[in-house]
Amino acid sequence: MVSSFCWSCLTRLRSTPRALLPPSVTAPRAAASFHTSSARYALPTKKKNSLDGPPKYREAKSARMKKKKPTDRPRPPPVGERRTLRKRIVLSNPNALEVEGMQDISAETMVDSRLRGSILGLPIPMIAQLRAVQAFKPTQGWSIFRRPGTVVRRETLELGRLIDRISSDGEDKGKAVKKIVTGARGTGKTVHLLQAMAMAFTKKWVVVTVPEPQDLVIANTGYASLSDENPHVYVQNEVTAALLSRTVSANEEVLKKLHVSQPHPDLKSSIKPGMTLEALAKLGIQDPAAAWSVFGALWTELTATSPASGFEKNFNSRPPMLVAVDGLAHWMRNSAYKSAEFEPVHAHDLVFVNHFLSLLKPGSKQSTLPNGGILLYATSASNSPTEYGFEVALKQVAARQAGVKESSPEFPQADPYLRADQRVIDAFNSPKSSVAKEGSVELQTLGGLTREEARGFLEYFARSGLLQENINDEWVGEKWSLAGGGVIGELERLGRRLRTVA
Repeated sequence: MVSSFCWSCLTRLRSTPRALLPPSVTAPRAAASFHTSSARYALPTKKKNSLDGPPKYREAKSARMKKKKPTDRPRPPPVGERRTLRKRIVLSNPNALEVEGMQDISAETMVDSRLRGSILGLPIPMIAQLRAVQAFKPTQGWSIFRRPGTVVRRETLELGRLIDRISSDGEDKGKAVKKIVTGARGTGKTVHLLQAMAMAFTKKWVVVTVPEPQDLVIANTGYASLSDENPHVYVQNEVTAALLSRTVSANEEVLKKLHVSQPHPDLKSSIKPGMTLEALAKLGIQDPAAAWSVFGALWTELTATSPASGFEKNFNSRPPMLVAVDGLAHWMRNSAYKSAEFEPVHAHDLVFVNHFLSLLKPGSKQSTLPNGGILLYATSASNSPTEYGFEVALKQVAARQAGVKESSPEFPQADPYLRADQRVIDAFNSPKSSVAKEGSVELQTLGGLTREEARGFLEYFARSGLLQENINDEWVGEKWSLAGGGVIGELERLGRRLRTVA
């Protein structure tokens, strides 16, 4: 239907005044259909220009950047604190139960076969001596028991009887025994050395130890040529001074009773008449430059059998010695030191290392330990470099011990294509000594505990409150098998897991 209004009628309508119309807006058309009228009619915002107008008082006109708030960083620990925490030894756990009836290592218990498989505690006064010679290791489980103790195994009884015979007045008095202890990882080689040290302290022996042979060859200490006549032999004064410090701290009671009985031309101005061996060793601690000369003089005094002319006063017989080295394989390769020609220095060219390896050789006129003692060198299966020459040398030592002659085709020989270090092989080529009481180098391989020894070891965990199980033969046999045939390190991992009874 057509509208009754026409275009001419619409044009006759009165126009609205300009002032009554809303102001024009510059908002986009797309936004007009979606926004309310208040937003549509709002005035456009003026763009702010920070550079317009005069700057305010002390206000820069350049671009400003927000400064980050300074964060409080913790102060790094002092030098040596991390190393101290990493090597900290904890020997007591107050939360563990006290094991009643546990005996200590003594002259009687170290040879008692009835105690096989039981745990013997370390006497409290002896712990300071064992700490001084660094017999404890951070990786061992001393911190889970009330007090430190070790299991008596077959090898422990054999070692205790050997120390007792050397100390007695029998036919084995003054005998020198040389052993290299090997075995798989966790079989207790380091603890075996600790047991030997504890028994030696019980018998008032002099104990000399090298707990970390690796520290002597990684070039973290100073070194210098021994003399102008021997420019290719090197001395380490700091390491020697540390050895003297360990020896004095652990054997103070014995060294106080012994006096100088031999002339020492290199230390003539420092040695006084009637000086004790303790005071002699402290000369090298106070003056590391003379540490090697002092150590040579101390070793001469400890291996003396009679006084020199003019030193007969206050002479006492020297006690036997125990020399323990843990981690022998680190001495069977080139060290990290460099010569003047920038050539690698072999570990055998270090006079410190050469001295302890020369003890494996038989003495020319008398024994290397004329007053008796034991050389106990151990290998490491967890931290040990692979040296083919050292492996061949140990096989040859085992063959000589078994009675195989070097001319026999069964005697192990080095493969010429693998380039074995001949110096290492010659270091262990120890023929039979002409001295009756000096033995050749022997190889002792440690294995796992027997089932009876493993049961006594696990019962110690139960009595300490760490193991809540019904310990019987079936259960012990299961754990003995899981531990690889009684490997004591694996038994410790199984026994230290706390179990709760439902």
